[in-house]
Amino acid sequence: MKRGLIAATGVAAMLVSVAACGSSDGDEGSGDGSKAKSLTVWFMDGSNAPGWTKSVQAEFEQKTGAKLNIQVQKWDGIQQKLTTALSEANPPDVVEVGNTQTPSYAQTGGLAELGDLKKEIGADWSESLNKPAVFEGKQYAAPWYAVNRVVIYNKKVWADAGVTDVPKTRADFFKALEAIQKKGEAEPLYLPGQNWYFFDGLSIGTGADLVKKDGKKWVSNLADPKVAKAMDIYKQYQAFSKAPKDKDEATPQQADVFAKGKTGAFIGMGWEAATAIKANPAIEKDLGYFAIPGETADKPEGVFLGGSNLAVTAGSKKQELAKEFLKIALSDKNEGALAKEVGSIPNKESLLGQLKGNPAAEAAAPAVKGGGTTPLIPEWAAVENAPNPIKAYMTAVLNGKSPEEAAKQVEADVNKRLSQKQ
Repeated sequence: MKRGLIAATGVAAMLVSVAACGSSDGDEGSGDGSKAKSLTVWFMDGSNAPGWTKSVQAEFEQKTGAKLNIQVQKWDGIQQKLTTALSEANPPDVVEVGNTQTPSYAQTGGLAELGDLKKEIGADWSESLNKPAVFEGKQYAAPWYAVNRVVIYNKKVWADAGVTDVPKTRADFFKALEAIQKKGEAEPLYLPGQNWYFFDGLSIGTGADLVKKDGKKWVSNLADPKVAKAMDIYKQYQAFSKAPKDKDEATPQQADVFAKGKTGAFIGMGWEAATAIKANPAIEKDLGYFAIPGETADKPEGVFLGGSNLAVTAGSKKQELAKEFLKIALSDKNEGALAKEVGSIPNKESLLGQLKGNPAAEAAAPAVKGGGTTPLIPEWAAVENAPNPIKAYMTAVLNGKSPEEAAKQVEADVNKRLSQKQ
């Protein structure tokens, strides 16, 4: 996923990137690269937090004697740049890859298999975070971090409407929104009609699959009743909002709308709270967070887990050194340190305690176990290209079409996109 959609949950954390450091990659290592003088790692802009980077680099260089050559890449145009790099004779040795993009790179043969690394250090990786690192049953990357959406609410608006308890279930949440609506002084919930990743989370919660196999090809599964159930839940939420049904959460930025102080809540990333505070510093004292409630109190709503994996390139001549870097970068110490520094979800449930003190991240943590992603197939990327037909489906339902009619309306477009050559 592009970092603009899944940037870290910490207030300012992953918005700071680190400039390239270390030596050039002109060493004469041979074979597995165990005696290489340097290792080149590509991080995406905004991912490698400064404190974490400094610690990992020092530990790697001290342990291996090799220099770490960090190169920070921009998200714009990265897919083509990385695809080209993976096909060249001297690709970067380790790359950060968006979790939902991993299958595409694995399919091309550009990533090395890491089954041995999984056995050595990843036996207790969270299943929901590790799933996107696996393609056709083989481990092609290692889960690094994830982020997900939470409810960000205005405590003053809620208190003025007589709501004092944090909702434990979806029904409780609806009751709170009804109370704000009855009070009549604020919009209960800001939710535009095309907050597609919130809808994807709802579909994960209902157990829906957005695609299905038809022979050897993937086709739309939007007509499935489980998808319709997820859309019905979305429609119930959207009924509490005055936001346009044909726009997404960035048009306008929902945090800017919330910052005006006349909205009860919105569903977004933790970092969006910082956007609201920047627009209106006075609102900071009224902010609260909680996990999106599910049908029952013991299980939060399904959420889309956006994040990044770390992978070793198949063409790297320094396979063992690259794996040594992953062992260091993904150690419990460094995973925990990253979570503490920026509020991102670490790759092990045992490390979630590192999020203590970060209210947005603490709210996000309970939903991780039941979270998921978009379909983990290389063909899916084309579906999300603008104009996203899933968004058109959502708007159609909100404007009165039945889920079945709306699914039929976009089915041909979805199938066309799924059939495009990768």
